[in-house]
Amino acid sequence: MRCPFCGHLETQVVETRDSDEGDSIRRRRKCHHCDKRFTTYERAEIELPAIVKRDGRRTDYERAKLKGSMMIALRKRPVSAEALEGAIEAIEARLRQSGDKEVDSTQLGEWVMRELRKLDKVAYVRFASVYRSFDDVSEFVAAIKETGKAASKKAEG
Repeated sequence: MRCPFCGHLETQVVETRDSDEGDSIRRRRKCHHCDKRFTTYERAEIELPAIVKRDGRRTDYERAKLKGSMMIALRKRPVSAEALEGAIEAIEARLRQSGDKEVDSTQLGEWVMRELRKLDKVAYVRFASVYRSFDDVSEFVAAIKETGKAASKKAEG
């Protein structure tokens, strides 16, 4: 594995763990050249369904694109990289479990919002505001109230 810091090819695995879901392996590595540590994830390569956009275009699922959009919503929020990876893995598990060759982007967006709501309410509202194209403040208020109701139901249950 090439070191992402210095590009050296010799790295050593110092720790290996299974993910919580058991569908990937997390490895902590150390570069022999610069002594920096980094994390890699190993998972089986499985073809995920194509994503059908709102305008009817079809595109391949891209983990990096999903992660990027979630990271924008989570910017400056107290959510760990491991928690983000767990949320992405949960979304990918839903994609695999769907058994479909194609999944609507609206369905994928709903799964993303569900995972963001679990991670961070502010990130959820940020993502929802863009995803649902809020036009005015009342839609923000409704989304915030929705997260508050979900939180109070959890507290009661």
